[in-house]
Amino acid sequence: MKVAVTGSSGLIGSALVRALAADGHEVLRLVRRTPRTADEHRWEPGLHRIPPGLLDDVDAVVNLAGVGVGDRRWTAKHKEQVLRSRVDSTTTVSRALAEGAAADPTRPRVLLSASAVGWYGDTGSRVVTEEDPAGDDFLARVCVEWEAATAPAADAGVRVATLRTGLVLGPGGLLGRLAPLFRLGLGGKLGSGDQYMPWIGLQDEVDAIRFLLTASVSGPVNLSAPTPVTNAEFTAAFAAAVHRPAVLTVPGPALQLVLGEFARVGVLAGQRAVPAVLESAGFRFRQPELPGALAAALTRG
Repeated sequence: MKVAVTGSSGLIGSALVRALAADGHEVLRLVRRTPRTADEHRWEPGLHRIPPGLLDDVDAVVNLAGVGVGDRRWTAKHKEQVLRSRVDSTTTVSRALAEGAAADPTRPRVLLSASAVGWYGDTGSRVVTEEDPAGDDFLARVCVEWEAATAPAADAGVRVATLRTGLVLGPGGLLGRLAPLFRLGLGGKLGSGDQYMPWIGLQDEVDAIRFLLTASVSGPVNLSAPTPVTNAEFTAAFAAAVHRPAVLTVPGPALQLVLGEFARVGVLAGQRAVPAVLESAGFRFRQPELPGALAAALTRG
């Protein structure tokens, strides 16, 4: 297959590009800087600009682009960047795929577009699947607009799946930032620790995307392991993985003082999301349990 990837320099994107190349696929990387290699092509999602015809003959687009949600405090400016970076990138590739479909309606095409389990808002201990409605906090509203931006492609007959991903466990990312603290014995649960953390190992995240390139699946797909855990359970497993105690607790009010709205929505809220669609389609996880996924991620890191 000929596959275009946005967000290819991130934790998921870089691992995915390597896996696709190893599978024998031709990979195009859409980048916002000056291209450095033959497989890179510059685009400007903020201006909805993409090289004319670039996606006309691709079989699939994996759209992972977006400003980091928790990279900085949630000012009004940063929240707008979080939203616009996702909606603009998705709109741009969706329109380009729609144009390609209009030019050659016989070619099957697929758009796998990132989203997040934040779609559901804070659902407490209730199990949620892809059939559950959207929440009403900031991240949920972002996900709703993000997924809606795939409409031009879907309306043109492109198969679209939106990837509602949980916390990805791999070298780097949040796990990379937490590991030094836990190795020093400074890890601890956040707030009550009762909030659920849907998670997925990096290898399973990549494998699920590869699976969805050819599986007959459309619509939302939870990319999370079948065993979501609470923050307290995650903390205990992480501490055990690095052979250190984790007896500290960061109080919720302290988190909100430091992180503002992000603490309430992105840290103290949770979703007990399970991968109903993915498992029904026949996908099998390599790392269905948290201890094994943490061990693999920390070994690679």
